[in-house]
Amino acid sequence: MAKAPVLTPQADDFPRWYQDVLAKAELADNGPVRGTMVIRPYAYGLWERMQAEVDRRIKDAGAENAYFPLFIPESYLTREAEHVEGFSPELAVVTHAGGKELEEPVVVRPTSETVIGEFMSKWVQSHRDLPLLLNQWANVVRWELRTRIFLRTSEFLWQEGHTAHATEADAAAYALRILHDVYRDFMVNVLAMPVLVGRKTRQERFAGATNTLACEAMMGDGKALQMGTSHELGQNFAKVFDISFQDAEGVQQTAWTTSWGVSTRMMGGLIMGHGDDAGLRVPPRLASIQAVVLAIRDDPAVLAAVARISETLIDRGVRVRVDDRTDTSFGRRATDWELKGVPVRIEVGPRDLENGEVTLVRRDTNEKQQARLADLAVAVPSMLDLIQASMLEAATRRRDDNTVDVTTLDEAREAAQTGFARIPWTTLGEAGEATLAEGAVTVRCLQRPDGSVPEDEDEPGVVAVVARAY
Repeated sequence: MAKAPVLTPQADDFPRWYQDVLAKAELADNGPVRGTMVIRPYAYGLWERMQAEVDRRIKDAGAENAYFPLFIPESYLTREAEHVEGFSPELAVVTHAGGKELEEPVVVRPTSETVIGEFMSKWVQSHRDLPLLLNQWANVVRWELRTRIFLRTSEFLWQEGHTAHATEADAAAYALRILHDVYRDFMVNVLAMPVLVGRKTRQERFAGATNTLACEAMMGDGKALQMGTSHELGQNFAKVFDISFQDAEGVQQTAWTTSWGVSTRMMGGLIMGHGDDAGLRVPPRLASIQAVVLAIRDDPAVLAAVARISETLIDRGVRVRVDDRTDTSFGRRATDWELKGVPVRIEVGPRDLENGEVTLVRRDTNEKQQARLADLAVAVPSMLDLIQASMLEAATRRRDDNTVDVTTLDEAREAAQTGFARIPWTTLGEAGEATLAEGAVTVRCLQRPDGSVPEDEDEPGVVAVVARAY
């Protein structure tokens, strides 16, 4: 009798496969309130690595971390009409607290442009106070009707950056810097995900923004996932919240602001962008556990060797977990680590030790090779570097193989059923965008032919990347 697969095969039912990975790799559960999630320790360890890598890049870009309230007066949101209209269906509003009706309802933050704008107006007085570069790590609430863990939940974790600048050019340059130097750099070089960067169309912009920049990735089923966004807010919020300053000549000026964020949605991207029929595959630079050392048998020599190997690799900076749970079958433990996507398994058994060897297993390709014990301090870090590069190369090849240049709406619609389509924006336009949207195909971003970000939608040669999306 054939052994039943641990996971639903991707080709049979990709959404079911995704749910299987969440459960069997012990990543997350649904929370007790509809649309919420419980992030389990292994997945939270990955999120902490994401936080650390993104936070370092944010600080390198000059921003400082702060914290702002979870509750926002409803009146703050209503002061920026387009913003509140964009979020109105998703707002969670508190009307009673402490057993009494509140004089003014408060909103559980869906994003913090308004409350941070209020305090920027207090902190910015002079051109010497600019640029003001702030970031916070927080949770937000958007009351989604259709939810899926990590991809779209009523409460999720994220970072949200908010900045104020003296000029429009400075604000635009900073929003672009965040897109490239923080988000794209992290996603390509740590997540091993070859994201496309570009401008959103007017239809797809963030509510209240004058320009939205985005990172878009292709998932294993050919759909797109928006992995992060950076917004130019113009002077919309600055005028509403009076974020103004005296310039060098003593003239009162209105600031220019930006906002930008990535969230636990990146966890969904990691699963769907790299996962296979055996489970999750984690790029080594992200992995909270880069190598797991498995004792095949409850043998004193094996257990001693496992401990020595772990110490050796930790000394070389490798993040290691020892698995000496020999009361559980080796096959079960190997499958569990495969499900979790740990980049390298080091399998240690009595026979290998007699030859001074262990077995190394690459999670990305499932290739096995023998390695000398004396060589592990070099062999394992080298293998981790190779896996990182190979995962990015494979994801890039899959994306490129499933991206088609087209010239008509019908061709774009057909190509978007299995991947991305690139079509001249002058051919598509807003009318074509609306037509494609009727069939759940959207413009993910606008790019120059070389993949760089255009300064404007109307720039000659702009190409629209269209796809189905999560």
